Amino acid sequence: MDQIMSSLAPRGAASGNKPAGGGAGAESAGSVTKRLSNELMTLMMSSSPGISAFPRSDANLFDWVGTIEGPAGTVYAGLKFKISILFPANYPMSPPAIKFDSPCYHPNVDINGGGICLDILQDKWSAVYSVQTILLSLQSLLGEPNNASPLNPDAAAIWDSPEQFKVQLMKYYRPVVDEAEA
Repeated sequence: MDQIMSSLAPRGAASGNKPAGGGAGAESAGSVTKRLSNELMTLMMSSSPGISAFPRSDANLFDWVGTIEGPAGTVYAGLKFKISILFPANYPMSPPAIKFDSPCYHPNVDINGGGICLDILQDKWSAVYSVQTILLSLQSLLGEPNNASPLNPDAAAIWDSPEQFKVQLMKYYRPVVDEAEA
C-alpha cells in the first residue's frame, strides 16, 4: 500500500525521499502525502452519497478531480458538477484551491471561472477539515447559499424564485460525462 501511495506523490515528495541533509521539506511533503492518502482511503470507504474525489493521475496526489451531485429537494437535484481540487504543499495548514470545472449557476460561485465563496475555504479554514467535509459543505452550499456574500449577484437576486432560478441554472448547466463513457 505504501508503495502505491508513494507513487501518487509529486516527484521528491514521497515519504522515503529525504534530501541527503535530512531537510524538513521532504518530511513535510511526506506528511502531506500521508494525510492525503488517508483522506483518499476514507473517502473511498465512506458512504456519503453524491460526492466523490480522487487524484487526477497516478503521478500526483496533490491534484484531484471530484464530483458533487445536487442535494435532493433543491433546484440542483439530479444534477452533477465536476470540480478541481489542488492541495498546497502545506496542506492541511492551508486550504486546497477548489473550483467548479462545470458551469454552476449559483449565488456563491463565479459562473465564468468556477471560483467559490465559502468561508471554510478561506478565513474559516481549519486543519481538521478533510476532503470529505469540504465536499459535503459544497454539496450543502448548493441548496443553502449565502446570499449576503454573492459572487454571482444575478443568481442571488433570483434565488427566492425557484422556477426562474431553475431556468437560468439550466441555461448554463452542462452534464458531467464520465471518463469511461467518453
